[in-house]
Amino acid sequence: MKTGRPASSNQFDAAIRSSGLYPLTASAINVFQVNLGAYCNQTCRHCHVSAGPGRAERMARKTMEECLGVLWECRFHVVDITGGAPEAHPDYRWFVEGCAGIGCRVKTRTNLTILLEDAHKDLPAFFAANRVEVIASLPYYLPGETDAQRGAGVFEKSIEAMCRLNAVGYGAGALILNLVYNPCGAYLPPSQRAIEADFRRELKKRCGVVFTNLFTLTNMPVGRFREFLLSSNNLESYMERLSAAFNPAAAQNVMCREPISVGWDGRLYDCDFNQWLGLRCAPGAPDHISRFDAEALARRRVVTSAHCFGCAAGAGSSCTGAVAGKPRSEPQKSIICL
Repeated sequence: MKTGRPASSNQFDAAIRSSGLYPLTASAINVFQVNLGAYCNQTCRHCHVSAGPGRAERMARKTMEECLGVLWECRFHVVDITGGAPEAHPDYRWFVEGCAGIGCRVKTRTNLTILLEDAHKDLPAFFAANRVEVIASLPYYLPGETDAQRGAGVFEKSIEAMCRLNAVGYGAGALILNLVYNPCGAYLPPSQRAIEADFRRELKKRCGVVFTNLFTLTNMPVGRFREFLLSSNNLESYMERLSAAFNPAAAQNVMCREPISVGWDGRLYDCDFNQWLGLRCAPGAPDHISRFDAEALARRRVVTSAHCFGCAAGAGSSCTGAVAGKPRSEPQKSIICL
């Protein structure tokens, strides 16, 4: 599918049309994802949100109350809380307790290092008390690659945070600690099963820490990672790599078909990537939490664009990792690194 220019939304639509998947539509609402804002204590080079300490976007308490109202009425099984660093939101704990009180399975995404800050040191115990599933970003099991992507000293702090989570029971039993791996450059992730085995062996041997599962996630050409691709003149080649690795099995199982994503301002999106591109739910479906209609949203058409190749390349990419087997024709990795 090489064209000599970056892939377009029309190319992605053509790819799914040729696979008999056009148009992509929602299959259900099984995950209620809530993005509490773009503030983060880190400035990661691959971040699709372009999150950082200078970002002021933050979900209002009223919007959070509307989210809880929807959860009470619709009883969605899974709530996925994300950011930025969602733990930094002043109403984070209140919201987690509200979701858990409704009976939801609560997942929270964390960069780990924020758990070492004075205001958040007791969060591991809070997570355990509320049976929260922790999904933590860790670029690699060695400090060099991790610090290159996330900043000096991040690996050491991340391991300390994992030790604290392990100490309250996470990673070795009923309390779930999942890791997320993003490549440290402009290439597709390796086999999820293989790299999970590497992480499990090396983190236990080198650092004495354990975890439940590892998810691989493709770096999306959105936000700060897109800026890197543009500044290094690699956007075109990366988009060609993603489109050449298009996998119909992955496209059929893309994550945007099952969740609904609530932005920090209450607007509704098919996924977190669309949210930060400003691509709201398709016309005809409600586009704000105040007008939530579960039936209409469960049959909505999914809004697609060129970045969607990132979720449908190779083994696929989702909030819970790979979604399909890799096609035999997958291209070799790029050597473009952050």
